[in-house]
Amino acid sequence: MNEAGDKMRTAIKLTMGIFACFAVSVSVTANDAVGMIKISQGQVSLQRAGGNTEARAGTRVYAADRLRTGADGSVGVTLKDNTLLSAGPNSLITLDKFKFDSKTHAGAISVGVKRGTLSVATGKIAKQSPESVEFVTPSSILGVRGTEFVIEVIPTVEVD
Repeated sequence: MNEAGDKMRTAIKLTMGIFACFAVSVSVTANDAVGMIKISQGQVSLQRAGGNTEARAGTRVYAADRLRTGADGSVGVTLKDNTLLSAGPNSLITLDKFKFDSKTHAGAISVGVKRGTLSVATGKIAKQSPESVEFVTPSSILGVRGTEFVIEVIPTVEVD
């Protein structure tokens, strides 16, 4: 392990703890926000419907959004089912699918990790039906059977 990697892991753990304090739960329909950016540090952009904007704390996120962090960037998102996502520097994360019923906790999540790191603390959907939660990398699909994990993707070619 190198010192930079240790610092990043420590920062991700700290960010995850802070997110736990802000988690919320409400019902989600097709046009509703699926979550909110709780923390944004350094260079972080949000790509939606062909547009690109700075991603700031308090910004709502929707299914099909893409979050990109720069070399000094990190971002933390709380989804409506209380799933916590924390992306480190040089990451590209896509919110491919999110459905959630706050009464039954039924739903589905699919998140793409194109490059970089993503720390995850699963929420109500994974507790209710873990088979409905997946994280997709360029070379694999991860099903969820636990509650906390970290994904690191080091691309061999540049990813958009």
